[in-house]
Amino acid sequence: MTAPRTVEPPPPAPDHGSGAAGGVPSTGLPREYLHSALVDKLGLAVVTREFPPHAVLRIEELEARYGVSRSVIREVIRVLSSLGLVASRRRLGTVVQAASAWNLYDPHVIRWRLASNDRIDQLRSLGELRSAVEPQAAKLAAERASFADASELVSLSAKMWARGHDSNIAEFLKLDVLFHAKLLEASGNEMFAQLNSLVTEVLKGRIEHGLMPHSPNHEAMQFHVDVANAIQRRDGAAAHAAMTRIVEQSMDEMGVIWEEAHPPTAGRDPAP
Repeated sequence: MTAPRTVEPPPPAPDHGSGAAGGVPSTGLPREYLHSALVDKLGLAVVTREFPPHAVLRIEELEARYGVSRSVIREVIRVLSSLGLVASRRRLGTVVQAASAWNLYDPHVIRWRLASNDRIDQLRSLGELRSAVEPQAAKLAAERASFADASELVSLSAKMWARGHDSNIAEFLKLDVLFHAKLLEASGNEMFAQLNSLVTEVLKGRIEHGLMPHSPNHEAMQFHVDVANAIQRRDGAAAHAAMTRIVEQSMDEMGVIWEEAHPPTAGRDPAP
């Protein structure tokens, strides 16, 4: 096991605007804002390995670096500990944990991983998870959804079609998030329904980090219509097939992005 080591943080950065290394502006701001901002700063610093696994974080050093009170630092450490990013060790203090200990399903962790240099790997993993869940959720929705839920899915898919053809990306994304959340809810499986925040982070992350086409793919828009129509007419097999096509189409786009980010080298096969 690698011995824990103390990381000596650099002096507070003069630019307090953005990034994991910057300080947190504190003058006159509510405590809740300071807490939320620092959770993001420290969480991103851990995920991007600015604070590497097994590093020991000293409260007094973090206090000086980020320009906030010790009580705020302690609150933030408790949040990160609940996410598995850090852990308290007797006689050592707060130790950064390896990625295998993180709560990878938490929206915060997903967001930080998408903001890191590993975002392609994260999107690929999430896409594979979606392929295992969403087609089955669509099949169950065809069997269990109320008429009102089925009608709402049809309405959302029609609005997505219209906004997509108008190239209104912002509105299209909002509708896409609502569509997938409603689908998971309509499956009647409460565990599927709780994955909606995960899917939301995937969809938003692709937009925020420039990993989507400039305009929605017309085939993908049609697949959403196909899913909704199949659910409305209680055709589970067709709903499963159409949702599989949505996920596969998304994975194909990710495959292109993957190859651009990781060009094949000698001795390594291209990504599937």
